[in-house]
This record gives sequence, structure tokens and C-alpha cells, in this order.
Amino acid sequence: MKKAIISFLIFTSCIIAAEKTLVYRVPIQGVIDLGLPPFIRRVIEVAEERDAAAIIFDIDTFGGRLDAATQIKDAILDSDVPTIAFINRRAISAGALISLSCEKIYMTSGGTIGAATAVDMSGKKGSEKVISYMREEMASTAESRGRNTTIAKGMVDEELTFTYLVIDGDSVEVTDLEGRKEGKLITLTTESALKYKMADGKAEDMDELLTQLQLGDAEVISTKESWSESLVRFLTNPVVSSLLMTFGFLGVLFELQSPGWGIPGTFGILSLALSLGASYLAELASMTDLIIILAGAAFLAVEALFIPGFGFAGIIGIVLMIWGLYELLLPDIPVGAEIQSMAVIGLTIGIIGGLVGLVLLFRLMTRTRFWAKLTSPGMESREAGYQISIGLEEMVGAEGVATSDLRPSGWVQTGEKKIFVVSEGEFITKGSPVKILSVEGNRVVVREVKQ
Repeated sequence: MKKAIISFLIFTSCIIAAEKTLVYRVPIQGVIDLGLPPFIRRVIEVAEERDAAAIIFDIDTFGGRLDAATQIKDAILDSDVPTIAFINRRAISAGALISLSCEKIYMTSGGTIGAATAVDMSGKKGSEKVISYMREEMASTAESRGRNTTIAKGMVDEELTFTYLVIDGDSVEVTDLEGRKEGKLITLTTESALKYKMADGKAEDMDELLTQLQLGDAEVISTKESWSESLVRFLTNPVVSSLLMTFGFLGVLFELQSPGWGIPGTFGILSLALSLGASYLAELASMTDLIIILAGAAFLAVEALFIPGFGFAGIIGIVLMIWGLYELLLPDIPVGAEIQSMAVIGLTIGIIGGLVGLVLLFRLMTRTRFWAKLTSPGMESREAGYQISIGLEEMVGAEGVATSDLRPSGWVQTGEKKIFVVSEGEFITKGSPVKILSVEGNRVVVREVKQ
């Protein structure tokens, strides 16, 4: 009998646990960047798979990147799970767009929403092209959730004016919004948002919000970024991304100054791979951008591995990589001339800053004990009886054939040995017969043998 009762209790508890109502809480706080959309999409997918009752976005932000906000907005509008924006103090700029995309909006006392005009990196108002895009983006989002489009537009464009609004089919005279006047943006307080139907309710904390939503008994799952999403957000940080790009670019350039492939080239390729991979995952880099940059890297690799010196392939590679890096700095939304100018300036500063930083880092490194042990400067000087030699002194006068163009350096086959040589300064084409004139340490000088 006891076993039967215990089995029944276990079975009942399993049923109750299986039918437990789930609510996902997603924090959107601080600066909105391009590392945030993948996290939001993942949470929405998990909530849909587990048939959650709601997703609550806990919002407290002054805004951030507009392209990141539009990605989040699209993900929320496509969600099969009911979405609620809980404005826990403020939803400014890009935060307002995200809030308007949710099915319900609740605000704390003293909360604000609005001031969503587009600005560039220097804080100046964007061009009419950008303002027009953001204005209609806000209006269409508000319209999709049954909210007032005039107020949504007024949050973006201070040139709009109005005296009356249509609320629930009635014409309402507006006298308490500064944003109704020309030259003023709309920012709504909690009470104003409730009055003009831009918000659905007021709650002071998560428990009160759940009670109003009739989800007081639900299990709240607080989400946070995974380590990979945190890594992507770190790598797409403008400072980190520009450094990775700059060091990657410089590493490949330095590799072109030496034959073969070594540490600078490997470090450069690794830096570029980290930056481009993170940018692609965050949808900052399109496939076209990646193809342009990879094509530039391919030209540089060909120049470094197969063509001695620096020529046409290297120039094409540098041009393609700079073009690709410039495209990465442009957001995936309509931009004006000021944003394009800022991208050019940012790329220039990044390259110059990387060069200066690399020089300073090299000078600092050469003064460390590690560098002294690695290079052993002065330990094997000529005065101490040491000589630099690769054992080819006896080959002076020997003849061979150039196996690559000498510009003036390249490879020569003499007997069974393939050695790296330099000419006297003249250009020698591949296949030409040459003669070894001198061997000084590791420097082998040759001259073309005229037929």
C-alpha cells in the first residue's frame, strides 16, 4: 500500500512539473551592440521549443547601434511566444524600438521611453536618409502592435508637429507633450505612455508584473549569455575589433618583407580570422565583405609565398583588404555621407594607431629579459671568434640555374642544392644560367651567365 501511495505521489509530482508554466526573463541593459542579437535569437528559439508562456525583456538602456536594434526587433516580431517589454527605468533610442516591437509594454514609476533620433558616432543628428529610415521603422513597428504611429514618428523626428491624436477611435487634443512642437523630440514618462496607449500597464518589480500577467505561479528562468556569445561581444567591441584588424593587416604586410612564411603572417591571419569570424556571427560582416577580404588575403599570400619582392599582387591584395575593412565599419542600414566619412577616419586612425602601437610594443619587447634570451645579442660576435656561415664558401665560382625570377633575390639550383641568392642588382628571369660570385656569411651573390 505504501509503495502504491509513493508511486502515485511521484507520478503526480512529475505531471505537475511537466505542466509547470515557464517564463523567460531576458536582460537588455547597458549599450546595445551587435553581440546582443544572437543571444536574443537563441533565447527566443529555446522559449519556443519549450512552449514558454511569455518572454519578458527587462529593459534599462540609453540605446546603442541601430542595426543591432533592428535585428532584435525583427526577432521579437517573428517570435511565436508572447513578448513583454518591462521598461525598468528607461528605454531610450534603440531601446524604444525594441520595446515597441513587444506585444505588451509595462513600465516602472518614473520610467521613460523615446528620444530615438539617429545620431552618428560624434553625437550629431544623422542625415535625412537615416532619419527617414528610423522614422518609418519606428512607425511600422508601432503599427504592427496597434500603437500610435504619430507618437512613434515624433520620437525620431523633431520637425513633426501635431495637435490632435486618434486614441481608441477618438480624437484627443494633446497639450502635455513637449514633443508635439516643432524642434522637440517626444520622450514619454510612464504616465504619459499609459495615457496615450503606448504602454499597457505599470509594475514596480518582476513579481508585480507576473501577477498582473496572471503568471504569478510561473517558473521564471533568468537567461544570460553563453561564453561563446560573450566572446563574440568582446571581439566585436569597436576597440578590440579595430586592433585585431590592424594587427592582422600589419602582420601580413610584415610577412611580405621576408621569404617563406613565419610568425608575423601566422599572427596576422589568426587576428583576421578572429575578427572576421566574430563579425560574421554578429552579422556585422556580410558574405560579400568576407569574400573581398579573403580575396585580398589570398593575393597577399601569393605575393609572400610565390613571388619574391613586392609587386602587383601585393598592391591588389592591400587595396582589397582596405576596401573590405572599410565596408565592415558601415552598419547594415542606410547611412549618410557623415557615417561614411567617420568610417574612413576610423579606418585611417586604426591603421596608423596599429603601426605606432606595434613599433612601441617592439621597442618595449626588445628591452625584456625574454627577448635577450631569445636573441642572445652580443653572445656570438665576430670579435669573439664567431662567424655567420651556411657552409657554401667552397661553391664560389660554381654555376647553376635560377628556379625563380631574381628581383634581385630568389632561388637557384646548383647541383643537388637549392639555395636562396641575390643578384648584383639586375633582374634575372627564371631558367637563366647564373654563376656564384661570392659567399659572405648567409649572403650568396650571383651573376647571370650570358650565352
